[in-house]
Amino acid sequence: MSSSGTITPDPGTQVAGVGGGSVVQTKRRSVFQVITPFLAMMPFTVYVALGLFLPMVAVSILAFKTVDGHWTMHNINLLFTGVYAAGFKNSIELALFTSIVPGILGVFLAHAIATSRSELLRRLVASASGVLANFGGVNLAFIFLASYGLNGIATVWLKSIGITFEPNLSDFNGVVFVYLYFQIPLMVLIVTPALGGLRPSWREAAEGLGASTWSYWRRVGVPVLTPAVLGGMLLLFGSGFAAYATVQALTAGSVALSPVLIGDFLNGNNLAGYEHVGYAIGFGMIVVLLVTMVAYVFIQRRATRWLR
Repeated sequence: MSSSGTITPDPGTQVAGVGGGSVVQTKRRSVFQVITPFLAMMPFTVYVALGLFLPMVAVSILAFKTVDGHWTMHNINLLFTGVYAAGFKNSIELALFTSIVPGILGVFLAHAIATSRSELLRRLVASASGVLANFGGVNLAFIFLASYGLNGIATVWLKSIGITFEPNLSDFNGVVFVYLYFQIPLMVLIVTPALGGLRPSWREAAEGLGASTWSYWRRVGVPVLTPAVLGGMLLLFGSGFAAYATVQALTAGSVALSPVLIGDFLNGNNLAGYEHVGYAIGFGMIVVLLVTMVAYVFIQRRATRWLR
């Protein structure tokens, strides 16, 4: 008790009704705020675990086992010989061609659309790119065979005006030609936000200092956009490397590609004792795609540093 007659509560004693309920409610809110994000992410986490992580682990383990369950490196060693090595070589070359060429064309197309004064045109191109980038498989193969096959609509029409254009859609070059259909729109979708991140003030500042259009793009625009463009090309590389349905429908397995070889194993087209070689091919593709994604994440961090 103080000298003035007022009662001073002990510091270690909690006075009922004074802040006690608010402290408990605050603790409950803080716990709820911590748990809520985990609960919201639970469905996605379960999907990733069951649909991606567990199959990847299973393929990686079975790639190093024989049919009898013994550990071996024989399956992995086969990837560097014969048709399996050719499959990886052709798949990587296909991914490179269908990432570099559509990557360059997609950047110019995206820039032309981004600088257009027509809002309607920009919306139409964005909507069409979203649809075309996800269009593939047997439907896409049928469209190109009906259009550019031996007696396709486009082939016959071009002949009528004196132009001979008959691509062989069942060989490597024909597959590259078909892949441009969905790779270019995908690049447009990827690089358009990066073009929107170029601040007008940067160009105004460059022009105020006497820089020409070429100087602005060489010293400002291209260095800023390069990480985003390279990241987009890496995504195109992964898309072209792993695509299966379109090339299978076009070539019927005549072009050795890793996804097609895995399809052969799934269909039972393999020698006795070689059943797990298909897992080894899948493991090799996982390694290539993981390296691609690590490079993509690294490049994207550098890109977002300028485009925030």
